[in-house]
Amino acid sequence: MRAVVYQHEEHEGVGLLGPALTEVGFTLVHRFRAVRHEDVDAELVVVLGGPMGVYEADQHPFLRDEGAVLMERLAGERPCLGICLGAQLLADAAGAEVFAGKNGFEVGVGPVRWTPEAQQDPVIAAGARPRGTVAHWHGDTYKPVPGATLLASTDRYTQQAFRLGNSYGFQFHLELTARELGRWFDLGAEDLARRHKNVTELKSQLPKLEAAEPENRELLRRLARHFAQAVR
Repeated sequence: MRAVVYQHEEHEGVGLLGPALTEVGFTLVHRFRAVRHEDVDAELVVVLGGPMGVYEADQHPFLRDEGAVLMERLAGERPCLGICLGAQLLADAAGAEVFAGKNGFEVGVGPVRWTPEAQQDPVIAAGARPRGTVAHWHGDTYKPVPGATLLASTDRYTQQAFRLGNSYGFQFHLELTARELGRWFDLGAEDLARRHKNVTELKSQLPKLEAAEPENRELLRRLARHFAQAVR
């Protein structure tokens, strides 16, 4: 089984998601800011995050190409997974408007509230408590996705995760370990400073993410099993 992974930044990889997918039989096929039409027929397409916005496709034409693949896959009921920018692209492909959030930049380790619908979701319900601890790093958001089930929210942004058919979108970063997020903080220190974010304060949150890694890893394993069952 092929899992095609669209990656947009060198340092933003699959993290904890990679082992979860390979454990259930997926072979990862990485694409860096590139698309092949054969991806439409892959067993799974995963779209990772990035600093660009869905509405910046003129500057980043690969976003338009990825969106076209997602639209075709959704029409054919082929599973997709979107993370951060990937979730926004998936929402856009399903007909939701994506835009710069009015509630500011959401970054760091923080809670996410699972909705009552998430408590009934076949992937999330098995281990979800009312709240989880995850990594956040985004400034864009999207309107409710037509036909989708809202799975998670935060105080800052309502739209944090959704299920659409056999596809899932997560605005936050379940795949990140505390070590990887700490590296992101270092690499993005100048940008964070421009956004008036204190890197030392952000790094002080990392032990919370490390404590949550077993729960997040297990959620990703359930998600991988869901995708494997969907395509078999």
